[in-house]
Amino acid sequence: MFDLKSYQFDLPEHLIAQMPTLARDRSRLLHYDGVSRQIEDLHFFDLPKLLKAGDVLVVNNTRVFPARLLGKKETGGRAELLLLAYPEETGQKRDGFTETRIQGLVKSSKRPKVGSKLFFDDNLYAEIVDLLEGGKVAAHLYHKGDLRGVVDAAGQLPLPPYIGRQDGETAEDRKRYQTVYAQNTGAVAAPTAGLHFTPEIFKKLRDKGVLIAEVTLHVGYGTFSPVRVDDIRDHQIHSETLNVSRATADIVNRAKREGGRVWAVGTTSVRCLEFAADDKGQVQPFAGECDLYIYPGYQFKVVEHLVTNFHLPGSSLLFLVSSLIGRDELFRCYRHAIAKEYRFFSYGDAMLITL
Repeated sequence: MFDLKSYQFDLPEHLIAQMPTLARDRSRLLHYDGVSRQIEDLHFFDLPKLLKAGDVLVVNNTRVFPARLLGKKETGGRAELLLLAYPEETGQKRDGFTETRIQGLVKSSKRPKVGSKLFFDDNLYAEIVDLLEGGKVAAHLYHKGDLRGVVDAAGQLPLPPYIGRQDGETAEDRKRYQTVYAQNTGAVAAPTAGLHFTPEIFKKLRDKGVLIAEVTLHVGYGTFSPVRVDDIRDHQIHSETLNVSRATADIVNRAKREGGRVWAVGTTSVRCLEFAADDKGQVQPFAGECDLYIYPGYQFKVVEHLVTNFHLPGSSLLFLVSSLIGRDELFRCYRHAIAKEYRFFSYGDAMLITL
């Protein structure tokens, strides 16, 4: 149960989704019923049929920012800086530029030295001030004009490495690698289970009496970090910034008291709710850093049903889903999905777990 090798699986390359479906809700939906242990092949637009009045659907309203900055070194060679968090302006000035302190990952032919500069456009450049563990750098980002506008203009969305874009993001990526309810900017990866939702689906849910609650968890670069330990219990989970409001806590707690079911959209919503819950399963308002690591053996306090995508082999996200239904049942679902040629990962199809 804790051996990393037992969470590996072979996936045909053609099942790694490179583009989203033409319509968000036309993606396929594998429904696993934890009571009957039956697997059902649906489409995402079927989802509203499975919820009932009084249920609460919890979504993560984080918004991905264009954290991938493509530029050049002082020598003219190519360089890329991936911002690890949404930069906040400090107000310090230097030669007509405003300074902002950031951390990031640099991709270039050689690791940059302290003091070296990376140039992105006439209004934006960075200077490396420290080399950190794990290949990270500390840097000062210098910009002219509005920081967010400059970053938006110069940056690209940090699509996962398994999505091939030789020429960078497309206009379609800019639209589709965001949920329709994305609001609070700060993520470097999309909460991909939410990419399937449409305004029409939300209308159908609300018309049925389903409650919609929002949390915010800014998905960090650590979501792509490989697990490098043989025993998954030894893995150090990444920390991410979350916010669970009083309003959301009240909606979830009231629904549970009145017999409603809690449906989490994505593993990020799961982490928010479980981290913010007390020992009695009551969700409390919280704003801060979340380092909750969910792997088999975890006892869920809040979440009963989960909408999620299909995850990478050996990933911490796979451990989380496995902790909900068990490794053997999860891999039975994955074998079914591969045999039926479901599309995997960020732009892929979805899986629904009901217990």
